[in-house]
Amino acid sequence: MFKKMRILGISIVLLATFLISCSDFNKVVKSSDYEFKYKKAVEYYEDGEYVRAGTLFKELVTIFRGTSRADEIYYYYAKSTMGQKDYLMAGHYFKSLVNEFPLSEYAEEAQFMIGYCSYLQSPKPRLDQQVTQEAIDALQLYINLYPFSERVDEANRLIDELEDKLVYKSYLSAKLYYDFEQYKAAVVALSNSLEKFPDSKYREDLKYMLLKSKYLLATRSISDKQEDRFSSALDEYFAFIDEYPNSKYNKEIEKYYEKATEYLHYKEETTIDE
Repeated sequence: MFKKMRILGISIVLLATFLISCSDFNKVVKSSDYEFKYKKAVEYYEDGEYVRAGTLFKELVTIFRGTSRADEIYYYYAKSTMGQKDYLMAGHYFKSLVNEFPLSEYAEEAQFMIGYCSYLQSPKPRLDQQVTQEAIDALQLYINLYPFSERVDEANRLIDELEDKLVYKSYLSAKLYYDFEQYKAAVVALSNSLEKFPDSKYREDLKYMLLKSKYLLATRSISDKQEDRFSSALDEYFAFIDEYPNSKYNKEIEKYYEKATEYLHYKEETTIDE
């Protein structure tokens, strides 16, 4: 019984505190003393009450527009929005801050946050990566604009992470055609992935799939196209062996080499006989 009464008492106190807090906030919202409202907005922000802070700063942005404190208000508004995990709108507000107040003391951090907000929105590798590329571009711009900033190392680390995601996305997209045995499309996609990301950590696998795709495409082609496609597969074989002489795939691709050369020698002998 005592324990239940104690819990009830605590609940009543918390409810009373909440109601008082709401009452106090409503008074701040209705106040026409903008300096007071600004002071309370900062307090809410520093206490982590980002919704309340954002509500007040949203109004103050208009009130202080054109004054020497306009950029500061806008900065707090953007930070409050970010505190609410609304990274899309936070990024928009940081971008507006940079555009409207390029000489502001907050411009450097705002430029970084544009990229960081996009970084936080970057989706899983299998999804569209437009936001990922936007994050890379924004962070690279930050590095270009502020090469001596203490956050350059962090920006570079984030870019590396984002680029790894693009590399993996490219790998998955190309591999999808290969997995579905659409070898003509696979040849194009795998070649594009290797061209776009020549230092990909998936390079050996991509090169192997490209060789196999070319070989299987040749075997399934009409006779008029087989010679050129087997020749292309052989070129890919030699390029692969040259780059990966001790690859785990060598035993398998040796069979493609034998079959391709056998076909091409046969064609060569047939042509000579004719």
